[in-house]
Amino acid sequence: MPLTRRAAFAALAGLPAVAAAQTAEPAWPARPIRFIVAFPAGSGTDVTTRLFADPIGAELGQPVVVDNRGGANGFIASEAVARARPDGYTFLWTANTTHGSNPALFRRLPYDPVADFAPVAVIGVGVLLVVVNNDLPVRSMQDLVAYARANPGRLNFASGSASSRVAGEMFKAQAGIDMVNVTYRSNPLGITDVIGGVAQVMFVDATTSAPHAREGRVRAIGVTSRQRVALLPEIPTVEEQGFPGYEMLSWNAVYAPAGTPAPIVLRMNRLINDVMARPATAERLTANGMVLRPGSPEDLATFQAAEIDKWKRLVTAAGIELQ
Repeated sequence: MPLTRRAAFAALAGLPAVAAAQTAEPAWPARPIRFIVAFPAGSGTDVTTRLFADPIGAELGQPVVVDNRGGANGFIASEAVARARPDGYTFLWTANTTHGSNPALFRRLPYDPVADFAPVAVIGVGVLLVVVNNDLPVRSMQDLVAYARANPGRLNFASGSASSRVAGEMFKAQAGIDMVNVTYRSNPLGITDVIGGVAQVMFVDATTSAPHAREGRVRAIGVTSRQRVALLPEIPTVEEQGFPGYEMLSWNAVYAPAGTPAPIVLRMNRLINDVMARPATAERLTANGMVLRPGSPEDLATFQAAEIDKWKRLVTAAGIELQ
């Protein structure tokens, strides 16, 4: 039977709705999500990421896979996320190394830390401990300076991140001493060599170093924040030991590939802030010396811009040559 004019128009009007229904993306998330970590297993960023992965997966009803892509100053992980599809299934869990320090340390990066990413959330700001090998006759920052001056060229300081390296170079410059930097793929590898005596000194995030200091495997002699921390309240700051203005802080944050739909970014932001607010999570993070910084994606964008400027000043002050 031929269609009437009214029926024909009705059928044509319904075609866009049918096509849209057939091509619409399934509700997010419809499959597992990857949290790519810019540092190896056991690093401070890795430990932090794993505190969030399972609770977020439980809330979303999908597994969250933690994928460590450490090495190369975070280039590997950052480039992988920058090139990933912006569909809400890949997120970068990282630190200031990739999105604050690297722009100050390298002439060229294989990713753009601003244009290639959608900011999701700041986790928090952390401190570093200055630790030494137990056989080194050093129990304070002043002791370290005296030993370095009495033994020129004999001190190595390990570093497994930009914060770690710049903190050591800043102290060298301010104290006027000679220490040779030995770069490691990660902070856990570096502190292992400090424990073994291959390197003698390390400026390293508290998440990685505090357990070793508590167990007596290394000796903590300073804190890089401007105030002492509840984590190890008996350890004085570097500043109060005679080095005015000295401060080095690290931070953790989460990014998605640029172009990730805003509703997905906002939902992940809310999930991160909700998990961060849980007493068990907050207690674990603050026990590792972190000051929590819940906020919006816009807060992270503003924070990161200020951090890139700050790190450029720090690198210049420390006299580090760009790579």
